[in-house]
Amino acid sequence: RVLCLVDSFITSVAMGRGGAVDSWLLCPVLAVCWFLVGIGSVPSSSAMATSSGSQQRLRDPIFNRGLAFPAAFREKNALVGLMPAGERSFEVQEELALANFRQKREPLDKYSYLQGIQNVDERLFFALLTKHTAECMPYVYTPTVGAACQAWSELYLGAPRGLYLSINDKGRITEILRRYAAEHGQVKAIVVTDGERILGLGDLGANGMGIPIGKLALYTACAGVDPAGCLPVHIDVGTNNDKLLQDKFYVGLRQERLRGPEYDALIDEFVQGCKSVFGPQVLVQFEDFGNTNAFRLLEHYQDKACCFNDDIQGTAAVCLAGILASTRISGRELAENNFLFLGAGEAGVGIAELIAMAICKETGKSVEEARQQIWLIDSKGLVHQGRLADPRLADHKKPFAHALPGGVAEFSGTDKEEMLLDAIRSIRPSGLIGVSAQPKAFTQRVCQAVSSLHQKPLIFALSNPTSKAECSAEEAYTFTAGNCIFASGSPFDPVTLSDGQHFVPGQGNNAYVFPGIGLAAIACGAKHITDSDMYTAAQELARLVPQSRIDVGCVYPSLDDIRDVSARIAAAVCADVYDRGDATVLPRPADLLEHCKAQMYNPLAPTSLQAQL
Repeated sequence: RVLCLVDSFITSVAMGRGGAVDSWLLCPVLAVCWFLVGIGSVPSSSAMATSSGSQQRLRDPIFNRGLAFPAAFREKNALVGLMPAGERSFEVQEELALANFRQKREPLDKYSYLQGIQNVDERLFFALLTKHTAECMPYVYTPTVGAACQAWSELYLGAPRGLYLSINDKGRITEILRRYAAEHGQVKAIVVTDGERILGLGDLGANGMGIPIGKLALYTACAGVDPAGCLPVHIDVGTNNDKLLQDKFYVGLRQERLRGPEYDALIDEFVQGCKSVFGPQVLVQFEDFGNTNAFRLLEHYQDKACCFNDDIQGTAAVCLAGILASTRISGRELAENNFLFLGAGEAGVGIAELIAMAICKETGKSVEEARQQIWLIDSKGLVHQGRLADPRLADHKKPFAHALPGGVAEFSGTDKEEMLLDAIRSIRPSGLIGVSAQPKAFTQRVCQAVSSLHQKPLIFALSNPTSKAECSAEEAYTFTAGNCIFASGSPFDPVTLSDGQHFVPGQGNNAYVFPGIGLAAIACGAKHITDSDMYTAAQELARLVPQSRIDVGCVYPSLDDIRDVSARIAAAVCADVYDRGDATVLPRPADLLEHCKAQMYNPLAPTSLQAQL
């Protein structure tokens, strides 16, 4: 019947064209004919499903082992023909991947290569990151992730990792989360951003998805949180970045940022949906939200969900840990310091508030008294009482608006260096902390001014990425002739001065804290994460800095020890959670450290899949 129909069709066309039929017309018609006639030879639906299912499984980076699958396993699971016939052991794959990684010269190439591995074989990716943490981490997160986010729309190839939600999904967020859970299983840890304040780079919209992906990679590498239970999320509410709005390659919504009640309703739908689908104890980490939303979202949800904001609280804990460890170098106790912050955003105020809490706990002072030892500088100059009448002064800065000290004039906006120097001379800080994203703001004059006031003052240039750092390690040590305790947000190489003094700068990387806190929340089923937990994490991190690091001026442990550090931070935070009755994993384990270690995913350990191999 098919051939008869085709014959009739060709005849009619030929008559209409004077009996001539071009080959271009016959080719597709005959192809359709042969396809229809050959329908009887198409494989059965079950065979197609098996083949399709096998290919789909190979696309799952948690399942896939590539050439490590032996012949018997390939045969049993219908993988024959879907990969080369040769076999490679996992160890050989790891060796090759590391060699290829080391051959890459550009940071973004290293980042893309590692992401490619993660999208194909997560066990191999995490084996590299776990065994070579100090070497690989800068190309998974800071500083390289900043450049990756800036180029995200160009780098995006459609790999299915995480969820991209938007205002267009309003009313069906929970449905989308349920679909994800049905396919991927239970989620334990979520990192979510709306992309408004990515590192020190500003509003990157949907390009900010690199941050949740990178953060969760560190959850697994540093604290052993099972990657199968991690979910990166970007919530697209538009962007106010004109460059992105005009970029034809941009992957996000082309509209200005949503504000107000509709924004709040969308975020609430997301948080409630996560609790409904994944359970009330699912951990939600807010990441790189703008100042206008970050503080109030944290305040709103802190007692309603198991959540924290790493920019506000995680950065604070890491910085406080460095300050606490520095007492072993300077001889000054925490409460004996005065602090001056260049930058009064999420990180600056978060650190300042945790320092104030720590002073209260260690001295018995009131929080108001403790805050008197902390000063903030924002884009308008020193935050002080005279600015309280200004409606533009954000609420989170007001607790640090003290009486203007003598010698400090109102900032005219013409010379930021001179303004900073005036503040240093009057406040006489023993701790200068940069969270401003103003590169090179800690000039030679600034560093020398602080150094002239104290023995071993703190100079913490915490802005990320490296291009936004207030100064480099070499600059701080050189400007002060070695009379400072330096830490930074991005990594810097060791420095040896001309007089032979040798320093290893500490990187105040949030990865020292947030993975351990995440592990703690999962291990004990925490209902909430509190500021007290952050203080506990900071204390434990400071305690874990070995004397060998202190001797070279470093206030943080080696990243090579990060999994042990994370486990011990997790155990300390778990103890806090159990002590206040906020845990749901009961009864309380007798040995919290061993309990936390038992929860940790290890890509180097035998797996159930390996048993099948």
